[in-house]
Amino acid sequence: MEFRQLQYVIQIAKEKNFSRAAEKLHIAQPSLSQQLSKLEKELGVLLFRRTTNSVELTHAGSVFVDKAQNILDSIEQLKQELDDHAHMRKGKLVVGSLPMTGSHVLPLVLPVFAKKYPNIEVALVEDTSSRLEQLTASGQTDLCLLSLPIDPALSWEPIIEEEICLAVPPAHPLANNSTPIPLPRLAKEPFIVLKKGQGFRQITLELCEQGGFEPNIVFESSNIETVQSLVAAGMGIAFVPKMMTRAKWSTHTPVYLPLEPAPSRTLVIASRKGRYLSKASEAFIDTMKLTLEENYED
Repeated sequence: MEFRQLQYVIQIAKEKNFSRAAEKLHIAQPSLSQQLSKLEKELGVLLFRRTTNSVELTHAGSVFVDKAQNILDSIEQLKQELDDHAHMRKGKLVVGSLPMTGSHVLPLVLPVFAKKYPNIEVALVEDTSSRLEQLTASGQTDLCLLSLPIDPALSWEPIIEEEICLAVPPAHPLANNSTPIPLPRLAKEPFIVLKKGQGFRQITLELCEQGGFEPNIVFESSNIETVQSLVAAGMGIAFVPKMMTRAKWSTHTPVYLPLEPAPSRTLVIASRKGRYLSKASEAFIDTMKLTLEENYED
């Protein structure tokens, strides 16, 4: 069995087509078929069922692909560890982030990190919470900025605990309230929430559940800024992370009120469980912790 044969089988399983797999591997299709037949003969089992329209993994093939992927991952991690020893302050990081959180956190963190580690390239990926969890679990991002709860397949470190506020229209009866608002008091209010796939949407639903009601959702948006503008326009109320609140002199600004009990969310930096963290990843985590502590102290 050869190392390249592991790569061949994984690519065929991914593409489910010999021609596409051969194209991605930059080899001729007959050579790919020959290598697969050679491997199957050596192993004594069929890895794929071939039909006129597709190629499907057998049970033995599924086992082989899982083990082969683990081997390739281990080799890649070994290369990364060795590269760290040779280039202590060089490398590349792929960092995932929620758009709503990243827009407030990353402008603080990235300039500090770039100044300390000018030879480390940082590539950013912005997406929904669920998609970012998938990317990180599959190793397509090195680190990811998320809020709890997250997929148990990920390891995480807490970054900051952030208060959650209630945003109401300026003309709302609660706008001049001088005491924290109990959650059950919001049972009959119209809610504006983020769309499915956004982590903060789940936090909103859980807070309403704590208050003993299901929210009456009148609008959904993928952007927390749109949510706040709709609140300011009188279309409903919303829960908003404190760092996302707008300055009082901004246009279309809701009134922000404390809640009782005072809820919060935990921002974390996550990585795939069991994955080797490069020196660059560790440096990025340390920089983020220090920067946010300095900027978001109570």
